[in-house]
Amino acid sequence: MGNHSKITQFVLEGFSGPQELQLGLFFLFMLLYIVTLIWNIGMITIIILDPQLQSPMYFFLKNLSFLDICYSSVITPRAMVSFATGQKGIFYNACAIQMFFFSLFGTTECFILAVMAYDRFTAICNPLLYNIIMSRKTCILQIAACYFFGFINCCTQTSLTFSLSYCEPREINQFFCDVPAVMKAACSDTFVNEIVLLALCGFIIVITSTIVLISYVYIVATILHMASAERRHKAFSTCASHIMAVTLFFGTAFFMYGQPGAMASPNQGKVVSIFYTVVIPMLNPLIYSLRNKEVKYALGRQLKKVTFFK
Repeated sequence: MGNHSKITQFVLEGFSGPQELQLGLFFLFMLLYIVTLIWNIGMITIIILDPQLQSPMYFFLKNLSFLDICYSSVITPRAMVSFATGQKGIFYNACAIQMFFFSLFGTTECFILAVMAYDRFTAICNPLLYNIIMSRKTCILQIAACYFFGFINCCTQTSLTFSLSYCEPREINQFFCDVPAVMKAACSDTFVNEIVLLALCGFIIVITSTIVLISYVYIVATILHMASAERRHKAFSTCASHIMAVTLFFGTAFFMYGQPGAMASPNQGKVVSIFYTVVIPMLNPLIYSLRNKEVKYALGRQLKKVTFFK
């Protein structure tokens, strides 16, 4: 480990501005976080309770909702405290822990989105073998693999980042402990770390997005060859929500981590990071519920049960 004994805390600069702006950000983050929890917990509950939503597609969607809760919870509550109290300090170890779990959940979500694309490919292109290929055991192994790759990445990124030397000034130009922002606060050379960050994140984005792209090339080709217009419409509708979620997540991830200039524009990066840490976890269950008739029907069935028991 490098010499980091000179400091015990970092200062998360966040968004500079008057108290009114900070309170506005507090209420905005609080609203988005509450909606994120309600929608994602609701999605998980519906999938667990409804027997018609026990397919691999909804197994992965349930895990995606769980990840979105964890992903947002690592960042949002701490940011809300900072906005409300003006206390921007974060202990060195707390910063490392936040970075570790943020990287873990973010990387895992990348791979789960890729696995969900493969699931749709199997369902549409190999429907007769779908239940064999996507067995319960296979789905669990795929989820475990997603977490494994996430764990490898977060261990590498966190250990390398906190092996750097940090000294005064200790300000981090971000509202959470993100790898590029923390690295910029180091007083030792970060060239190797930047190369590793670019290589690892670029590799993850390329591998997962390639899986998604190839899956949807075959999906589109298969759908276009379907004789029934109704079947084509149903197949497209089951994929549309996933395409939207993938586009939002991978687009912002590439902007932040997958290009050489990712560390050169921290102010712009702060705005984008709000989107992928706070907004996307809120939007995912909305995207999947509004674009999915089965989820809407399942919600209706559960509401009828509640009304009946009353």
